[in-house]
Amino acid sequence: MLRESYWSPGIPRDTVERACALSFCAIARNEAGVLIGFARAVTDRAVFAWICDVIVAPAHRGEGLGRGLVRTLMEHPDTRTVRRWMLGTLDAHGVYAGLGFGPVKEPQRLMEVIRAARYAKPEG
Repeated sequence: MLRESYWSPGIPRDTVERACALSFCAIARNEAGVLIGFARAVTDRAVFAWICDVIVAPAHRGEGLGRGLVRTLMEHPDTRTVRRWMLGTLDAHGVYAGLGFGPVKEPQRLMEVIRAARYAKPEG
């Protein structure tokens, strides 16, 4: 699912495995045990967490799974002292607003560096 997402097209399995091993993850499976949803938080499990890679299988979108996965991460005992939760989304603002997320109050304080993914295929 992540390989086909807009934010990590073509991501190799070993990169996903490493990211998951170093993150706090939540998954959703159907009755047959098939993965239908996934979310992870990059966090110190003390004061800060960045929610990323929230993805739900197309056939299960609109069922509340994405919000449920994020809620699971936020309400887990290991993250109870985290006070700053952040995420970025292209089109699911309404999903996360229901969990208290809103625009960054002081975006001028935030900075970023975006490097080309080393696993991305060369263009052309």
